[in-house]
Amino acid sequence: MTPVRLHVTEAESAVLAALWARGPLSFASLIEEVKSGQPWADATIKTLLHRLIQKGAVKSVKDDGRQRYHAVIDRQTYVEGEVQDLLDRLFDGKPDRLVALLADRLDL
Repeated sequence: MTPVRLHVTEAESAVLAALWARGPLSFASLIEEVKSGQPWADATIKTLLHRLIQKGAVKSVKDDGRQRYHAVIDRQTYVEGEVQDLLDRLFDGKPDRLVALLADRLDL
């Protein structure tokens, strides 16, 4: 499967991580979960959530009269895309170059 190419900032990934860990979540629960690991204001988390919705990484679904937020992609798919971006950017898209670097660093 081709990895999903979705540019997510480090801060946005904290919101996704909360949804992967405990989602789907209401806005209040999402705020609480993100704040357990980050010292951010509610407005900052709301902005990050809005950006993720615009990018198509998160969706909002009305459930029992409450909005709940869901990650659209799973963590594995996201990680595969990030690794492919790393390979493309630093290793000309060639995994063996990354493996060689890691092997050298680990003295394999």
